[in-house]
Amino acid sequence: QVQLVESGGGLVQPGGSLRLSCAASGSISSIYSMCWYRSAPGNQRGLVAAITSGGSTSYADSVKGRFTISEDYAKNTVYLQMNSRKPEGAAVYYCNADLMYYSDSYALRRAYWGHGTQVTVSS
Repeated sequence: QVQLVESGGGLVQPGGSLRLSCAASGSISSIYSMCWYRSAPGNQRGLVAAITSGGSTSYADSVKGRFTISEDYAKNTVYLQMNSRKPEGAAVYYCNADLMYYSDSYALRRAYWGHGTQVTVSS
């Protein structure tokens, strides 16, 4: 099976920076894309940023110019560099990976989620 583990969350002051990491491990054959989602109290989980295996990136309008997603697929890891944080309070950031994994003698495709890492932007 496959596991995604996020790290790097914590408390950051408005205007500050934080870098999140998400490492995928297990019987991975290949990764199509990895994404970061955010879930804040009272709000649905929403896409923050995504990156494909070819390096194409996309961002939510609210984070364009401030956040940068990058990957090291040799390590099955994706990063989210968050700069110029706004005082948005607390949110949980989740990593999602669309990948092929090995099951017995087959390679299957599935999307996996991590358990999330909390980020609080507050002074």
